[in-house]
Amino acid sequence: MKSNQACVLAINGGSSSIKFVLYQSGETLERKLYGKIDRIGLPGTNLTFKDPNGNQQESLSIAASDHKSAANRLIDWLDAQPGFASVKAVGHRVVHGMTHSEPERVTPELLDELHRITPYDPDHLPREIELIEAFRQRHSKLPQVACFDTAFHRTMPRVARLLPIPRRYEAKGVQRYGFHGLSYSYLIEELARVAGVKGAQGRVILAHLGNGASLAAVRDGKSIDTSMGFTPAAGLVMSTRSGDLDPGLLSFLARTERMTASQFDQMVNHKSGLLGISEASSDMRDLLTREAHDVRAAEAVALFCYQAKKWIGSYTAALGGLDTLVFAGGIGENCPVIRTRICNGLGFLGIELNETRNGENAPLISAESGRVAVRVIRTDEELMIARSVCRVLGFGVVNKKD
Repeated sequence: MKSNQACVLAINGGSSSIKFVLYQSGETLERKLYGKIDRIGLPGTNLTFKDPNGNQQESLSIAASDHKSAANRLIDWLDAQPGFASVKAVGHRVVHGMTHSEPERVTPELLDELHRITPYDPDHLPREIELIEAFRQRHSKLPQVACFDTAFHRTMPRVARLLPIPRRYEAKGVQRYGFHGLSYSYLIEELARVAGVKGAQGRVILAHLGNGASLAAVRDGKSIDTSMGFTPAAGLVMSTRSGDLDPGLLSFLARTERMTASQFDQMVNHKSGLLGISEASSDMRDLLTREAHDVRAAEAVALFCYQAKKWIGSYTAALGGLDTLVFAGGIGENCPVIRTRICNGLGFLGIELNETRNGENAPLISAESGRVAVRVIRTDEELMIARSVCRVLGFGVVNKKD
């Protein structure tokens, strides 16, 4: 690394993993090192890392019972790496930001606020706070930036944010927030690069389909609606999350099975979705290999595609038409058969696929005869975090060739 150029560390903490990427900042952001700690709190916790070409360099077995200990092990390892002294800032993905509409430098006041709002996202915020505080304790002079996943959706009109429950709960912050905002921000920036500003300013549906899955309706580059709601459990069927449910189910299960609110929350977040329907796997790849001989797997795949198709139809109505459909996320980027099944029957909206290009995971997979441009864009939340850090702190001149 060039010692006269600032480096930025992007941290993306998940429920059982921490991804990290080290970028060198200048006229572009150049990836220098990336890796992850996975299976945090489970047997077999590993720290793996790769060079800029994607070649795995090492896999280390570590002891990490929680995110705090994992963060300290990561910092220990980073401190020992050549060039880590060049790191001038750390950026964090923070899933919930309530009313924050832009990335912000971490201050004691912001940390206090994040602690206060942990009841809104008890699955993610405590772990993300632990990561931030670990870096503050070990490198107190290193500036940190919080990049909020909810920020992208702060432009949604009020009618899209309202939940139809007694109005008094709105004062407690109960509304539709939406998530996957870092991914969506990146996708819109990348769409402007590959399709031009006009393409990104049109009527766009972004489909982030992975273990967590959601769609967003975007017009003039701004979110007007999204499928996730007050929590990330709403909307589409996901790997282990249920997506939208009849709220009467909670009282039914409380009466018939004496299920508590905590048990219900555990069920809809960790035991439902593809896993719950298939009773076999939460991984779409596994289900596709099983569907020919396992009706449960086939039904899980069919439900996922059917619901995605419905959301595309409803968001086309909300947008008043559709110019571009973007697939992203692990499933959206890598699974041609799922894209085909979602798009089948949507010709009346102008969506038609070129199956050869779709099978190749090409960047543009729509047919010449289709009115809607259908694209596959590989999302990059860590790059979006690094870009945000550079904008907030004024590091380098970051262009769109990163």
